[in-house]
Amino acid sequence: MTKLTDRLKKYGPYFFLWIIPICNFYLMEFYTHNPFTTMKLNVHIMNIVLFEAMALFLYALTGRINIALILQTLFCAIYGLAGYFVLEFRGAPIQPWDILSISTAASVADNYEYKLDRTSILVLAGFVFILLISFFQKAGFSKNKPKKDIPDLSAGEETAQSAKRKIRPWQMRLALAVFFGLILFGYTKMLHNEDIVQNKLRLYDKLFTPTTIQYKNGTLTAFLMELQYVSVEKPDHYSKEKAAELLDAYAGSETAVTDTPNIIVIMNEAFSDPAVLGEFTTNEDYMPFVHSMLDGAENTISGMLNVSVKGGNTANTEFEYLTGSTMAFLPYGSIPYQQYVKNETPTIASHLKALGYRTVAMHPYYATGWDRDTVYPNFGFEETHFLEFYKNSEKIRKYVSDKADYEKILEVYENKADGEPLFLFNVTMQNHSSYSDWNDYDNFSLDISVNGSDSKLLPAYLSLMKLSDQAIEELVNYFSMEEEKTIIVFFGDHQPTDSVVNPVLKLQGRTCSDLSAEEETLRYEVPYFIWANYDIEEETDVNTSANFLAAKTLKAAGLPLPAYFNFLDTLKEQVSVISASHVRLADGTFTYAKDQKELLNDYRALQYYLLFDH
Repeated sequence: MTKLTDRLKKYGPYFFLWIIPICNFYLMEFYTHNPFTTMKLNVHIMNIVLFEAMALFLYALTGRINIALILQTLFCAIYGLAGYFVLEFRGAPIQPWDILSISTAASVADNYEYKLDRTSILVLAGFVFILLISFFQKAGFSKNKPKKDIPDLSAGEETAQSAKRKIRPWQMRLALAVFFGLILFGYTKMLHNEDIVQNKLRLYDKLFTPTTIQYKNGTLTAFLMELQYVSVEKPDHYSKEKAAELLDAYAGSETAVTDTPNIIVIMNEAFSDPAVLGEFTTNEDYMPFVHSMLDGAENTISGMLNVSVKGGNTANTEFEYLTGSTMAFLPYGSIPYQQYVKNETPTIASHLKALGYRTVAMHPYYATGWDRDTVYPNFGFEETHFLEFYKNSEKIRKYVSDKADYEKILEVYENKADGEPLFLFNVTMQNHSSYSDWNDYDNFSLDISVNGSDSKLLPAYLSLMKLSDQAIEELVNYFSMEEEKTIIVFFGDHQPTDSVVNPVLKLQGRTCSDLSAEEETLRYEVPYFIWANYDIEEETDVNTSANFLAAKTLKAAGLPLPAYFNFLDTLKEQVSVISASHVRLADGTFTYAKDQKELLNDYRALQYYLLFDH
């Protein structure tokens, strides 16, 4: 019995050094969700490895098992509790870029009422229990130094040399700390590799839904995944003073603005023409009106718009349009709305507001999506409308239809004061994925068929395009009868996912994987047009990118441009397209932003200044 007790006393702490990190992982997840219902097996294993490495790293640093376990448990208990309240208050978990606004969070912390539900109380009790167990695990590295000053020569020269070479406890601790530190560093770097995350580990990586990332990947793993997007480095040779001087150089003269046409901008969810990838035949034209606008309609500017995203991340296209900035200068996968727009930011909306426009933003979905409810006011929108505004509106599948969405646009327009210039920015929702559930709804049918393809995704998608085409035609027809000068800007935010357009490539004997780098840029093209109900100069086949389109909108409306847009209007004489996927010079040369540092240096500096240093 004594021997058993001695063994438990000797080896018990090492058992808890293994088991308690696992308990800490699961308890921290249980604050907000049940990990056994949200995570795949490989994700469980990954997180357990992470927590074990953390505990062993702390053990190596402190030299004591109880201190290492107490530190890890306290961290998990406190961080998990903070995450619980943050999720409760704002509907999204703690993310790395919240570090940048911690002072703001502290200033409003007293405004909230802190309550725990039954599960979180049990989790806290579990952490307290673990802390008590951890306290008694008093084992660790020996504090005794090996005796080396007077080696026993009688034991022989080899034994004496061995005594001199004996590893000291601090050396062992240092080696283990470095080893497990490298494991933690490697784990983090692995999560920043897109290929590993998507194809090897198959982790959930859609920043649009940060709560889902946490639930599916684990709280700390999700945080480490997003850590790569926390900050943006200053451009080479950047100077705030020089950037301000450069911006001032493009400021126009202040003249009274007398002609202020209404400007209605519609960014249509997932609207695109897959025919840019290759020819295919359908039973009927799925977007006859938009095709007619692209073919040279009266009082219309049209072409293909190059965006920085495909398949998702809608907010990045509207960021590029509204601000004139480009995702080409920001970290891959970053979402400026969630990470960088924390204060008032100059946009086309703020500019038009200064010119006397009523500025309205509308989106028939949740206000918190992409943090639009906080971003839009920072962009200069004085009025916002979200899903609640569309009560009882018609739906296609489960989303508000484009037709119903545009009816709300007309409601805002018709209720404004006579002569009051309106700038309205609208993001639709009808065409949002998924396209595989079309048969689940009695309010949608496949009107478009594709010859030679057995895909159901492509016909479903094209059938949605047909409905969007009809809706925008009705809106244009309405304003063609109005006396007030009005401009309508229409463009898609991105193409759909690969699975939707693969049948088009298949009909050409191609796949997404065998596209060249330049051919791949076709996946980032969407149609756009600028139409006016009065005389403007027509232009066709004007290929541009989202960051240039707002300046083009103002020029089409005959309005003065702010300094930043003046700069962009000058830059486009040398560069016609700038996006995260590629750059196209004015002479047609295909290249990338990273290869055009000298040409784009001023643009990069001005963007950094306006986003982070203004």
